[in-house]
Amino acid sequence: MKWSEICIHTTNEAVEPISNILHEQGASGVVIEDPAELIKERDTFFGEVYELNPDDYPADGVHVKAYLPVNSELGETVDAMKKAINELERLGIDLGRNQLTVSEINEEEWATAWKKYYKPVKISDKVTIIPTWERYEPAAEEVVLELDPGMAFGTGTHPTTAQSIRAIEQYINEQDVVLDVGCGSGVLSIASGLLGASKVHAFDLDDVAVNSTKINAELNGLQELITVKQNNLLKSVDMKADMIVANILADIIVQFTDDAWNNLKPDGVFITSGIIKEKHLAVQEALEEAGFRILEVNEMEDWISIAAKKIDNESGA
Repeated sequence: MKWSEICIHTTNEAVEPISNILHEQGASGVVIEDPAELIKERDTFFGEVYELNPDDYPADGVHVKAYLPVNSELGETVDAMKKAINELERLGIDLGRNQLTVSEINEEEWATAWKKYYKPVKISDKVTIIPTWERYEPAAEEVVLELDPGMAFGTGTHPTTAQSIRAIEQYINEQDVVLDVGCGSGVLSIASGLLGASKVHAFDLDDVAVNSTKINAELNGLQELITVKQNNLLKSVDMKADMIVANILADIIVQFTDDAWNNLKPDGVFITSGIIKEKHLAVQEALEEAGFRILEVNEMEDWISIAAKKIDNESGA
């Protein structure tokens, strides 16, 4: 079988929404080529060898690549991708060059070469993400989160995901109930379960994300702990949680800050990520207007995450 490589030259800001579009159009996985990887300082706790070829990376911006079989529907699928990506500009997302190219690739080469991009990555003090084919022995108190990068929504190592996991690790308590809004691959749901949550409710409007979360939860042995449902943010959700996590666009976060408040217990924590610097103040203001107290604001590679607390009116905490 022949495969086509779909390559979009874009910006860091657009990586996750474009990746989502590619998955919705049938891509089984994405590869992200960011030139920042060439100069990044890396911890090599695991004996990894990073031999990155500068020729594989753009001089500016980011390449997002996906692979589709060559068939009679390919042209129609590519046109649908272009249209959906162009629509992102209406959400205020900078698409950069926004150049889409299509090239053929040998199936045997594609089936094995893409795995070189994925190695164990230590995300936080306790959490390490590994692809399913890697063998890895965790250190004491370290938890291993397994993902299949061939499935939807990438590898879970994007800065917005890393920020979310670090915040979860910092604020979660044993037996907490967690709501994961816009769960994607389910990586935040799984991290919450591995770090001590007693129950996680994961929501996403995209049925691909719902299925991906279910599969990854089972892969990590957490299918009983994590309940996944197709839902629009927190609409019609009536439950009290100790923590809510949302790694989605800033414009979406501000739409449900009141719902997040209503679904949190007193002193509950709302962790938001996926926020570009230019929109971080808008998110912070929306949180404060809803009644949250900002605990901390963190930045990683131009992405912002915010941890906020529902103030207990009785205790004044």
